[in-house]
Amino acid sequence: MISEVFSNPIDRFYDSRNTESVFSNNDEALINKKLPKELLLRIFSFLDIVTLCRCAQVSKAWNVLALDGSNWQRIDLFNFQTDIEGRVVENISKRCGGFLRQLSLRGCLGVGDSSLKTFAQNCRNIEHLNLNGCTKITDSTCYSLSRFCSKLKHLDLTSCVAITNSSLKGLRILEAARCSHLTDAGFTLLARNCHELEKMDLEECVLITDSTLIQLSIHCPKLQALSLSHCELITDDGILHLSNSTCGHERLQVLELDNCLLITDVTLEHLENCHNLERIELYDCQQVTRAGIKRIRVKVLT
Repeated sequence: MISEVFSNPIDRFYDSRNTESVFSNNDEALINKKLPKELLLRIFSFLDIVTLCRCAQVSKAWNVLALDGSNWQRIDLFNFQTDIEGRVVENISKRCGGFLRQLSLRGCLGVGDSSLKTFAQNCRNIEHLNLNGCTKITDSTCYSLSRFCSKLKHLDLTSCVAITNSSLKGLRILEAARCSHLTDAGFTLLARNCHELEKMDLEECVLITDSTLIQLSIHCPKLQALSLSHCELITDDGILHLSNSTCGHERLQVLELDNCLLITDVTLEHLENCHNLERIELYDCQQVTRAGIKRIRVKVLT
């Protein structure tokens, strides 16, 4: 349904600046005559995406209300319609503009760099963007986001397999699980430019080593949650740097080390310095023993 509403060129929609002419005495709907448009718009603000799309096709007046950018501040297409084309994203961005704060395109395989460049140019106040599984996008999309979207805090690039080191830029939350092309060089760049980082998911970033942990330890004092699952090159030395850092002492709450095969009981000794650590995951860490686990006073999942 969202494709039906947003697939046509955006200039075919009624401009909200012409609201007064749309809400004329000639409108047949009694509700439009009795209630001021400001109150109707407030009512529309409580509707979900499906209902808004349906309302947009009822009349000219309701089209204006349903497609007003203020109603489209948070959009999640995953449970609604992921088979959209790039032009739909472009038209959404033109309609929502600066109102849009959160957008999830998870699983939208048809969306590529060109449409996301238009999106970035139009939606400069975006804060949370989920591109999980958007396999067509490349570093070009990340360049557009870094150029136009200065307020972006959370970017999910999970399974975006074409992304490389040059895409990493200033964020607070980064989910880059299964981005197997990313290396220490990229995360060094990221850490040096992202001092506000709070959460990172690097699961199956199989090329990273302790060097990445050293950079995070030096430059990211606010780090609270870190996933290194299946990062098989990580060793006890990397965890030592992390545990001795400001984030290790004061902030780190969650650490996932599943399938980090080089991790031993020594890591658990280091993590005793992490006073706020609440959970550590050690599934299939074959060199970690029960004796080591007993030493640490946090929730350990094995």
